[in-house]
Amino acid sequence: MLNRLLSGDYPRSKVLAVILVTLLLGLAFAPFLFPGVKALSVAAKVLIFVVLVASFDLLLGYTGIVSFAHTMFFGIGAYGIAVATTRLGPTWTALGVGVGGALLLSLLLSLAVGLFSLRVRAIFFAMITLAVAAAFQTLASQLSDITGGEDGLTFKVPEILSPSFEPFEEPFLGVSIDGRLICYYLLFVTAVALVLALLRIVNSPFGRVLQAIRENEFRAEAIGYRVVVYRTTSSVLSALFATMAGAMLALWLRYNGPDTSLSFEIMMDCLLIVVIGGMGTIYGSAIGAVLFLVAQSYLQDLLRLGHEATSGLPWLSALLSPDRWLLWLGVLFVLSVYYFPTGVVGRLRAAAARKAG
Repeated sequence: MLNRLLSGDYPRSKVLAVILVTLLLGLAFAPFLFPGVKALSVAAKVLIFVVLVASFDLLLGYTGIVSFAHTMFFGIGAYGIAVATTRLGPTWTALGVGVGGALLLSLLLSLAVGLFSLRVRAIFFAMITLAVAAAFQTLASQLSDITGGEDGLTFKVPEILSPSFEPFEEPFLGVSIDGRLICYYLLFVTAVALVLALLRIVNSPFGRVLQAIRENEFRAEAIGYRVVVYRTTSSVLSALFATMAGAMLALWLRYNGPDTSLSFEIMMDCLLIVVIGGMGTIYGSAIGAVLFLVAQSYLQDLLRLGHEATSGLPWLSALLSPDRWLLWLGVLFVLSVYYFPTGVVGRLRAAAARKAG
């Protein structure tokens, strides 16, 4: 059963296996282990980014395609939910229509971008995708009648997913069961299912061909594989999974705007998380997302404690000021790349292979 779930892609490292199981259990019981609005929001954001980054790694890590249009499909998923529920009301039908419409639009756009752009090489394709993403963000800001413009759209979700829904009067294990908690577990189940689906894709014969194209595109084409078809299919699949991640984001926030899901900053975050976790490893997206988002969310709080504790040393206190959290985040990223050049997953697997050898 486990072999089928993981598609034969085991962690291949005892330490990595322990980390992954710990992360899975931590996310599964996050509402009970880490009570509080902020902790639950961070856990939900981790689930969303695990799917988003894993879908991006299908392009970058497994196929060797550098694309800057990934957040465009992320935004399409979020806008699909937002527009549908705004127009059709807070119903499950509206959510279904929103997700279906967003997936269809992402399919058509990714297919068009793939067919027209994947024939060009390396940096030229990256620049084309960057231009397409920028144009889509501008379009979303201008079509205020549909997207709400710069203000975005605030909408309602089905009652069972809203914070006001409380089916039980008494809390369970000290935590009130409400619609927010139900929404979190809906995201959790969706994220696990999508990650397992991505594992199945990358470990299938199709995934092996993608990796062959990544290693040597000319050799893969020489032995009979239609490289453009495989690269386009990879681009489409990646876009569809990113769309689902965007729908998860909108469902959790009950709001979407250009800066929320279409920002170029999100694209940079995806790149950083892929590098931290390890390219070409779906597991790396989970580890990288947890490390990056926890650091991003709690680094200021840690620096504030350090700032207060070192108040007697003005120079050190100034260096540990919460306002300098981006500096320290950059330092942590540099250190992670220096000590884990192949990412956390790559380093742990290499260590396990050396030990076994």
